Amino acid sequence: MTSDFHRIKRLPPYVFEEVNRIKAQARAGGADIIDLGMGNPDLPAPPHVIEKLCETAGKPRTDRYSASKGIAGLRRAQAGYYGRRFGVKLNPDTQVIATLGSKEGFANMAQAITGPGDVVVVPDPSYPIHAFGFLMAGGAIRSVPAEPTAAFFPALERAVTRSIPKPIAVVCCYPSNPTAYVADLDFYRELVSFAKRHELILLSDLAYAEVYFDDRAPPPSVLQVPGAMDVAVEFTSMSKTFSMAGWRIGFAVGNERLLAALARVKSYLDYGAFTPVQVAATAALNGPEDCIREMRATYRRRRDVLVDCFAKAGWPIPSPSASMFAWAPIPEKFRTLGSLEFSKLLVEKADVAVAPGIGFGEQGDDYVRIALVENEQRIRQAARNVRRFFENADRTLHNVVPMAKVG
Repeated sequence: MTSDFHRIKRLPPYVFEEVNRIKAQARAGGADIIDLGMGNPDLPAPPHVIEKLCETAGKPRTDRYSASKGIAGLRRAQAGYYGRRFGVKLNPDTQVIATLGSKEGFANMAQAITGPGDVVVVPDPSYPIHAFGFLMAGGAIRSVPAEPTAAFFPALERAVTRSIPKPIAVVCCYPSNPTAYVADLDFYRELVSFAKRHELILLSDLAYAEVYFDDRAPPPSVLQVPGAMDVAVEFTSMSKTFSMAGWRIGFAVGNERLLAALARVKSYLDYGAFTPVQVAATAALNGPEDCIREMRATYRRRRDVLVDCFAKAGWPIPSPSASMFAWAPIPEKFRTLGSLEFSKLLVEKADVAVAPGIGFGEQGDDYVRIALVENEQRIRQAARNVRRFFENADRTLHNVVPMAKVG
């Protein structure tokens, strides 16, 4: 039997797995690895959400199959959240679908709208599912820079006008994973106008909507732009806002026709999340917001400690204004190694795990992504480990065989 399955052949080696393998080996050898690689929240889910889960679980009616598009109460709660947070009115029956996390929603939307050879425009660097969801569905990717500035649109124009066939969709993600870029409403207005002018579907990933550090400027939704509902679907998640990553609850909201296509695909694939999880997620969305403010304050403190301590260790890192990540330029001395080899070195020589930037796209290879998923004491320890590694860098680099960057 051949292992060269068509869809698998379209996927490159998963570079994060190489770092994970070295990390596992180091831990097996007794090393205390400070893991700042995966964006896996270490904070607990809010107590009132857990209480609702426990209250609901174990009842015969909630142990049965659930609803693929989400129970009605959860969809109403998500519509209520969009109304309060963004001033966007959604019909919970036709404009809201609960997904098994935003990642599943994105991948199944790609299955719903992509034909063989269809082109989709995706930022580089960007979260892997933004590109590979479409590749697995048989599509092709055209890349544009990720930063939401005026320079984005000439690149987008070239991508659309020079692609054969013409692209069907464009992806955006702000606050961005991995770069932590944040878009404003003016950017979204121009993006919606562009999408309409070129008859493009607009897919927005807003998973980090509530992880921001400037209280004067919360990240907006693209659906706040008048007319965006004509072309756009937006994906959100409970994972970071409520530290419910393992619960696998997210949402797709927006254009009714696109959501109907997503709902049809999902109806063949799943029966929705476990009903008690959906009931608890409803309690989260309808409940007090103190837990969100506490989450935000925790990540802000961690960000400040990371930026301060790593700068003192000899690694200046730009301070992110949103998300739970820092997008860190590889120090000049190590840059020729590329992000994968540098990430391996950090595990082996500093007992610190990060995510190599090449895993988010070719343009990410001069960076690593650092997740704020350890407490402040552990972040300070990571900085001390990095400083010692840097102090011995000449000897370390002498023993590393230089190699070309991945990509």
